[in-house]
Amino acid sequence: MFWLQMTAMTFLPFIIGLEEDVSAKLGVRSARSSNIPISIRQETLDKLLEKYDPRIAPNYEEDFPVKVLVQLHITNIDEISESAMEFNIGMFLRQTWNDSRLVYEALPNLRSLELDTKFMDRVWVPDLFILNEKRAHFHTITVPNKLMHIYPEGRVQYSIRISATLKCEMDLRKYPLDSQRCAVVMESYGYSTENLMFYWHPTPYEKDPRLTVSQFFLGNFENLRCQNQYNGVNYSCVVLEFEVTRSLGYYLIQVYVPSILIVILSWVSFWLDIDAVPARISLGLLTVLTMTTQSAGARASLPKVSYIKGLDIWMAVCLIFVSSALIEFAYVNVFSRVENRRRRESMRQYVTQSRTENGHSKNSEPSQQVVFELQKPRPEDGTPNRREKARTLDRTSRIVFPIMFIVFNILYWCVFLFWTP
Repeated sequence: MFWLQMTAMTFLPFIIGLEEDVSAKLGVRSARSSNIPISIRQETLDKLLEKYDPRIAPNYEEDFPVKVLVQLHITNIDEISESAMEFNIGMFLRQTWNDSRLVYEALPNLRSLELDTKFMDRVWVPDLFILNEKRAHFHTITVPNKLMHIYPEGRVQYSIRISATLKCEMDLRKYPLDSQRCAVVMESYGYSTENLMFYWHPTPYEKDPRLTVSQFFLGNFENLRCQNQYNGVNYSCVVLEFEVTRSLGYYLIQVYVPSILIVILSWVSFWLDIDAVPARISLGLLTVLTMTTQSAGARASLPKVSYIKGLDIWMAVCLIFVSSALIEFAYVNVFSRVENRRRRESMRQYVTQSRTENGHSKNSEPSQQVVFELQKPRPEDGTPNRREKARTLDRTSRIVFPIMFIVFNILYWCVFLFWTP
């Protein structure tokens, strides 16, 4: 044993010197060579959290609540859905409060203590939750996306990244010429206003400069404070409302312009001859079926609400116009057929009378009878010509239908552009 001890004491300085040389070459700093600020930071954290209980809120034994400042940094707002009445938002939720138990002496060259994610669970944080949240998740790639800074005066700054799907009640009476107001509603889950109060930061929200919303224009943001009461207990809450106005470009291209062209196409039948029955029927049915299909497709993504929307009125009136063009042809065709039948009956009577007066027998050859009918003029009996009435109706429709459609457009756009529900 004595020999082993002497051997260890002989080689110990050599081993220590070799370790220091290797560390110096590799640029590795051992614990003995650590600088003073790091050791002071470790010691400060150990002292702060040694007897700290994260289950107890700051000022819990005092007569005033903890004041928490809330700020949102919005990175994206997308997928605003009318059918589900919801929207997706990505944001950094930042909270700031004072905890007197975390006061420490300022350290040299160190503005604040930056805690690792493993240490954050050892510090009390407000029980803030999003009231109108439907689905949400935290980001954990590659590590949990959250931070916590503790300042010498006991101020704690806490931030966490969230992606959430939030509920947004929408009024679709002006759709698609509407604007909606959606909100992020945040509230305390368990602490009443006696122990916890939420306030907005002096800069309540920040937007990513590249933030855009598909099919919408972002409007004004408004921050509010409120209190909700449950079972006679008040709970603090904060609300961030923002306005989105629907972009009309998509609907002009996909809905309004095609439907206008379909209505105009239905008017082509007014310029076709009243005897072109197959052409006018085909054109009328084609426009009616196309308008019906387009109307069903435009409303497919909308919720089944009990009130009438602006798009419903547009599609219904366009369908009425194309249907009226088909009905107009049916009316004109009835006039034409009645007139043709009356003319044939009148001609038959005239031929019979003429043959009797000229001594022809009733058994004349059909070909001779047809030639004879064609050669004889149609008798004038003072009865109005219904075929001429049909042509007049077509000529009138060429003017009346476009004028009525223009008047409807003026009323529609004036009402839905300037009317506020």
